[in-house]
Amino acid sequence: MRVLALTTLAIGLVSAATYPKPKKINVQVGDRPYYLVEDMDAGALKQKLQSCSEKDQRQSDFVIAHRGAPLQYPEHTKESYLAAIRQGAGTIECDVAFTKDKQLVCRHDQCDLHTTTNILAIPSLAAKCTKPFVPANPATGTRASAQCCTSDITLAEFKTLCGKMDGFNPLGTTVAEYMAGTPKFRTDLYSTCGTVLTHAESIKLIDSYGLKFTPELKTPVVQMPYQGTYTQQQYAQQLINEYKKAKIDPSRVFPQSFLIDDIYYWIKAEPKFAKQAVFLDALVDTPAGYVNATARLPQLKKDGFKIVAPAFFALTKLAADNKTIVPSEYAVAATKAGLDIITWSFERSGFLNKGGDYYYQYISKVINNDGDMYTVLDVLAKKVGIRAIFSDWPATVTYYANCMGLMLFN
Repeated sequence: MRVLALTTLAIGLVSAATYPKPKKINVQVGDRPYYLVEDMDAGALKQKLQSCSEKDQRQSDFVIAHRGAPLQYPEHTKESYLAAIRQGAGTIECDVAFTKDKQLVCRHDQCDLHTTTNILAIPSLAAKCTKPFVPANPATGTRASAQCCTSDITLAEFKTLCGKMDGFNPLGTTVAEYMAGTPKFRTDLYSTCGTVLTHAESIKLIDSYGLKFTPELKTPVVQMPYQGTYTQQQYAQQLINEYKKAKIDPSRVFPQSFLIDDIYYWIKAEPKFAKQAVFLDALVDTPAGYVNATARLPQLKKDGFKIVAPAFFALTKLAADNKTIVPSEYAVAATKAGLDIITWSFERSGFLNKGGDYYYQYISKVINNDGDMYTVLDVLAKKVGIRAIFSDWPATVTYYANCMGLMLFN
């Protein structure tokens, strides 16, 4: 089976690479996986997962921490990464954006500081935002708005921020009300003041545990070349250079981008790192785009692409019986072309008792409880043959990966 082959490959890569002596960590998955398993419909998969309830947990290459563990921790903060590491993620993601002085930092979007940090609560920095805070006006129905970018401030200024749970209240009439917008399926319990990180700091932290890296070069919101001189290629190269400076073996790095030209650049300029470059395929988001994305997969393989990564909704569909989840046309075509598949993002959908959301759109008819996410994960792992999956709560996938013996570290 493809999964078993990938398991063997992963173990080979681990043994061949040179790692620093990692910090010892006792992987813990907490009680959420058990809740999800108990919530599943009766069947063989539920029984299998129940049989692993007392199994010791280990870190797994099948598990990628999506922004850390942002289901409960402020994304891309030290605290979020440490939670993800404790939960067994074998690879940690730093989404990479640049500051006004062209330094790389971990942020999901170049312009999300107004929803992921406390920048609006710091008047001197809020004044520098691309679009300052505008309160909601109930009389006119105008919603609150703001836009604050990493490129609005220097690295030194960025480091004074506190990370918070991503969210905003569009009806807020004050900064405090606007910032209090955490989705109800998350929590502010660990959001007192998340420690924001530079890309280099994230490398040092992840390396200290001997884990792998998947930095995403975020698509710039500002016009490039930035300030007339900083090009997209310089930005892409700077990301790679920070791993070289830290003496990280390329086999441990999975650079990502939604921009296809970034992948082509790495293939040409940094072939060792490009061997594991991940093309985040957003073309699948529309019906016409899905058809075109599927059709171009053989050409991507010919051009040197190794890994494609669409959102996981694009990898499954319902069979003719309208009940059975099976691999999609895209998934079948990617496998046929010889491309590995990574997908995103698990545990990002909130409650699944009403069919799920974006991530479950093609199979929503058979989604009716939170436990169904394990049913979908099982199809992705065993039928689609994904190499790994991003998760907002890595413990959920770690539990499954350990139970099924998927891509474990020695």
